[in-house]
Amino acid sequence: MTDENPTVSKIILHKKSRTLEIFFEDGKDFVIPCAYLRAYSPSAEMRDKSREPDDFSHVNILSIEPVGQYAIKPIFSDGHRTGIFSWQTLYKLGIKYGPRST
Repeated sequence: MTDENPTVSKIILHKKSRTLEIFFEDGKDFVIPCAYLRAYSPSAEMRDKSREPDDFSHVNILSIEPVGQYAIKPIFSDGHRTGIFSWQTLYKLGIKYGPRST
């Protein structure tokens, strides 16, 4: 498995700390702040907007909906719900934000 075709083995939403913990089958795991995910949402409405995670420091993820076997759709507390995060997107965001362990 490479970062071109990553597979998620487990996802844990930590509402109190406003983070999403993602475990991949290659052994990497990431703890990504909800604000970071909201700022880098792959939705069409966010593509042309330049936002910083600090703009969303108040935002949490209320729930997560699965999208097939390849992605998730987080429901954010500010009403945003159109971003579909593929495993590849989550992996790349985790690498960019910084892995917790390798």
